Amino acid sequence: MANSNKFKMKTKLSSILTLLLALIAHVSFAQEKTISGTVTDEEGLPLPGVTVLIKGTNTGTQTDFDGNYSVSADQGDILVFSFIGMETAEYTVKNIDTIDVTMTTDSAQLDEVVVTALGISREKKSLGYATQSVDGAEVSDVPTQNFMNSLSGKVAGLRINNSGTVGGSSNVVIRGNSSLTGNNQALFVIDGTPISNDTPNTSGQRSGQGGYDYGNAASDINPNDIESINVLKGAAATALYGARAANGVIIIETKKGSKRKGIGISINSSLTISHVNDNTLPVYQTEYGAGYGPYYDTPYFNNYDNLDLPGGFDPSIPFTPFTEDASFGARFEGQPVYQWNSIYPQLEDTYQQATPWRAARNTPNAIWESGHTAINSVALSGGSETGKFRLSVTNLDQEGNLPNSSIKRNNIKFSGQQDLTDNFSVGANITYTKTDGKGRYGTGYDSENPMQQFRQWWQMNVDVKEQKNAYFKTGDNITWNPNSPLNRNPIYSDNPYWTRYENFQTDTRNRYFGNLNLNYEINDIFSVLGRFTFDTYDELQEERRNVGSSGVSGYTRYNGRFAEYNYDLILNFNTDIAEDLNLDGNLGWNLRRNDNSFIRASTNGGLSQRGIYALSNTAAPLQAPDEYDATRMLDGVYARASLSYLDTYFIEGTLRRDRSSTLPIDNNVFYYPSISGNIILSNLIEADWLSFAKLRANYAEVGNDTDPYRVIQTYQIEMPFQGTGVANNNGTLNNPDLKPERTKSYEIGLEANFFNRRIGFDVSYYNMKTEDQITPVPVSRATGFSRILFNAGTIENKGFEASLRLNPIRSEDFNWNMNVNWARNRSEVVSLAQGIRNLELASLQGGVSINATPGQAYGAIRGTDYVYDENTGQRIVGSNGYYLTTSSSNEIIGNIQPDWTGGVQNTFQYKNITLSFLIDVQKGGDIFSLDTWYGFATGLYDRTAGLNDLGNPLRDPVTDGADSGGAILEGVTESGEPNQTRASFTTYANPYGYARDANKGHVYDASFVKLREANITYDFGEKIIEKLPLTNASISLIGRNLWIIHKNIPYSDPEAGLSAGNIQGYQSGAYPAIREIGASLKLNF
Repeated sequence: MANSNKFKMKTKLSSILTLLLALIAHVSFAQEKTISGTVTDEEGLPLPGVTVLIKGTNTGTQTDFDGNYSVSADQGDILVFSFIGMETAEYTVKNIDTIDVTMTTDSAQLDEVVVTALGISREKKSLGYATQSVDGAEVSDVPTQNFMNSLSGKVAGLRINNSGTVGGSSNVVIRGNSSLTGNNQALFVIDGTPISNDTPNTSGQRSGQGGYDYGNAASDINPNDIESINVLKGAAATALYGARAANGVIIIETKKGSKRKGIGISINSSLTISHVNDNTLPVYQTEYGAGYGPYYDTPYFNNYDNLDLPGGFDPSIPFTPFTEDASFGARFEGQPVYQWNSIYPQLEDTYQQATPWRAARNTPNAIWESGHTAINSVALSGGSETGKFRLSVTNLDQEGNLPNSSIKRNNIKFSGQQDLTDNFSVGANITYTKTDGKGRYGTGYDSENPMQQFRQWWQMNVDVKEQKNAYFKTGDNITWNPNSPLNRNPIYSDNPYWTRYENFQTDTRNRYFGNLNLNYEINDIFSVLGRFTFDTYDELQEERRNVGSSGVSGYTRYNGRFAEYNYDLILNFNTDIAEDLNLDGNLGWNLRRNDNSFIRASTNGGLSQRGIYALSNTAAPLQAPDEYDATRMLDGVYARASLSYLDTYFIEGTLRRDRSSTLPIDNNVFYYPSISGNIILSNLIEADWLSFAKLRANYAEVGNDTDPYRVIQTYQIEMPFQGTGVANNNGTLNNPDLKPERTKSYEIGLEANFFNRRIGFDVSYYNMKTEDQITPVPVSRATGFSRILFNAGTIENKGFEASLRLNPIRSEDFNWNMNVNWARNRSEVVSLAQGIRNLELASLQGGVSINATPGQAYGAIRGTDYVYDENTGQRIVGSNGYYLTTSSSNEIIGNIQPDWTGGVQNTFQYKNITLSFLIDVQKGGDIFSLDTWYGFATGLYDRTAGLNDLGNPLRDPVTDGADSGGAILEGVTESGEPNQTRASFTTYANPYGYARDANKGHVYDASFVKLREANITYDFGEKIIEKLPLTNASISLIGRNLWIIHKNIPYSDPEAGLSAGNIQGYQSGAYPAIREIGASLKLNF
């Protein structure tokens, strides 16, 4: 019966779609007259992409590259010609078949309208602060699973860092980190609805201790629904959003229907195939196998004479040192050795069979597979004289590049508006998203991260495809790293395919967000908006580790719920006080409520039965779960007033008062003002070459509250002891005297356009200082606490931003546009709490830490450094040939902040063909690599083998003769003479790895130059379109992360990290960059 119902539903759907297409075709071809012509600009050059519509309908077309169009219309219909930057033209269809149109520059287009704080549309020329817009096509033409990554390089001052994992999170920071330990992520607002961009990762995951990156919540946004993005950068731009907007705001407007007759259908489909970028994978040495040095029975192999081995093993043949997860062992010379595949009885073909001692044919890099991302979207839009709507459905299906990994997402979005009377309308925007993840990549120093093995601990004699075959043949953890030939349980590392197929995670998130709004126009001056916005989601995360793994087996379940509700009431006014004096503004009230709860529970002592993942399958009695439940509320009132004189001089002021439930009653009310002004210089300068110019300046303050449960002391409830309840203090002492943080900023800027907008630029200088930061300050554990909360700490960010727009060539057949973005931010930790000289943000594996240090940029990397000669600044080499290193691991050895970032986007259009590509650049910033810190010691990389300066094997013993191995390290002796002493490379304790090197030796420059994205698009011409029931159609070849043109870090992607958050500049088991190439098709009916 179920299958029958499904068949009936499919049949009905097919019939409906067939009827709909037939109706569209009938409407398209049943017109009485064909009107054609050419559209040009004032210079007589053709204008491609001009929209030509029959007024009051959705019927129309666009001009081709030569400016030609053809449309069917009835006599008496009015054709409307519209194009950005040009005045809209209307022509009535009469008794002629040709209408040629010359469009003129629209000076009103200089009054570009952008969406600003609280969803208020403003003329951009009236704004006294920096904003930068990105068209929706720029994030949907080359679509990605996380649309935020598509903004990289396109907005000056916006920095995007992607963790590099499938479905992973992206760090989105505008103008630097303004909080020492709090959230530095930008606020996202969609159609007036603030949405959560939380990253539900554990603190251990964010600090490299292992775990999964579950991505940003804002990645639920469907790029095909985006109409435009406006980035509000400074405090003056974001002051009306209140406490949460201290880090800037990214405002997203989605596509809407139109108030015209008819229904339009849009179909977007894209498919990309992904492969790993080999330039970001390890380059392995192929000369030596398992071991840490000559420490074993032969001396590079084990005989296991102390074990009672079963018959069948030849005692004259040695065994691999199975427990050793390094490759400083015997040279590959083809001698017979019992390797890992000889000790498992399940492997009948190789059990008790010795194999030649050779480098593996398939290195760990062979685990990477081809992935794909398919995004398919269908949208219906339409309206009438009194209303409009749009309904879209999108499916995303992504298969990762590691086995058993996928992200699947379905979006349904509805937007609509209806005029109930001439001055009263109602609107709604509602989105439902369901995201399902499977096999997300483990991160950090963790057994669930296969790159921990592949970059740090591995035997180069192990063939990864043989590991694959062993797992699929037996279903067991046939590891290359067992305890011994008799105890075949893994000592450190699992079979990587066991990890991917047995120790995997799954997650699902159901989310609803949107708003309902009522708008009433009281008269020509006043209107009032009432709006309710909501963002709610429930998520389930399940993590598994099967019996037989190197770590304790187990099952963890996390159930979380988030909800945010906003109630807004806004009175808008706009009036001409005098002939040349205009006043507009808003008075508003906002109430925000946030509910956040979760429960995390895990089995205790492992799983009782293999392969059953349930809390009830715990080997020992369950421990009490981690539980959290918090509600926070904030109410605010605000006002904005803007005066303009002669449409040339603008001044604006805002004031907001917030009251927060998370602060003490005596300190929970805070005010913050802003003032801005600008002058339209082009109205004062008579010059044909100057199209537009504006000078702007502003000053603003923004307050910020804190998280719940940080004022009153609470207790942590533990497991009962013999029936008696137990509770402990939390590690951090709360503070009943906390007060709000405050960011003070000022900004000046200049923007201009020249030669009919062929050249344009926008430059800004800003200075932001965040004071009274709510910071957990370390205290003596003798107090019973490890930290105490204080208002202590000041961070300053200042810098320059610039964007340049060029139209170097514009001819009848060819057009070239260029957009350049550049930003330089200088961050400084000005002060911490009295007596505190350093605030450790994270203590990381390898002995390094990320810190906030007064006088330094935020994110100082501390660790061991080399000892340097005072006269020459060169590293000092000791008498043993190794570098001298500091005894302290508290030396500043790098910083995560880049010197500058930028992007260059070029678009070339020749007739119906468009080529566009983006170069994304970062200069400076530092990364500590735990991968080379360990991997150089364990002998995996090519740098640890090969020949030395004498032409001898680097790993040969050091001698006094010409046959010596080892290397002479660059530097000077303690007396200042050039070093001539050779350092030995015979074991893991070589000069390059963790045993003898300084942390500084593994800090790399994070600079890069990348071909971030490219697409070649062919727009079907009018001759093809007029034969089909289509209004527009295009096909594209698309690509993303196509080429790393330049980088300085070896074996890795300089952008790879752990996850979003404040802990950047650290790689541990880093994942390679992924290159995507594919095609897309867009059809409009």
